Amino acid sequence: MSEMFLEKYRALVPKYLADDWQEEDGIPEAELDAALAGLKLTLPQAMREFYLALGGCEDIMEAYHYFWDPEELEVDDEGFLMFLEDEDESYTWGIRMGDLSVPDPIVWRKNNARGEWKSEDGTFSEFTFDMLAWAFEDEDEES
Repeated sequence: MSEMFLEKYRALVPKYLADDWQEEDGIPEAELDAALAGLKLTLPQAMREFYLALGGCEDIMEAYHYFWDPEELEVDDEGFLMFLEDEDESYTWGIRMGDLSVPDPIVWRKNNARGEWKSEDGTFSEFTFDMLAWAFEDEDEES
């Protein structure tokens, strides 16, 4: 499968961190595959390329919200692959297991207090780009 998102994700390092993208900003493919081996699932292309491009970049992986490392990904009892939480652990974001074959699936948000999932009405790549833009713009306004 050809890369659809990899270069766009890599471009976030110079955009938000004013530095060139380096190999260590991503996770090597073999390392990613090893980390995911226990899950026995295939990540959607948009999510896989996110980890390949930025999985090693702590400044982006922990920008206000926390993207889970590949070995921390888990599937909840309701059938969502969870990948992100906010700093207060009030919300968790995930993708429906039935949508993992879609290259860029819709993201869902769980209100942890109520245990309810709600669609974010955006794909993984849209959600990720928007969330990081919000996180870094918010940081810029505080400076």
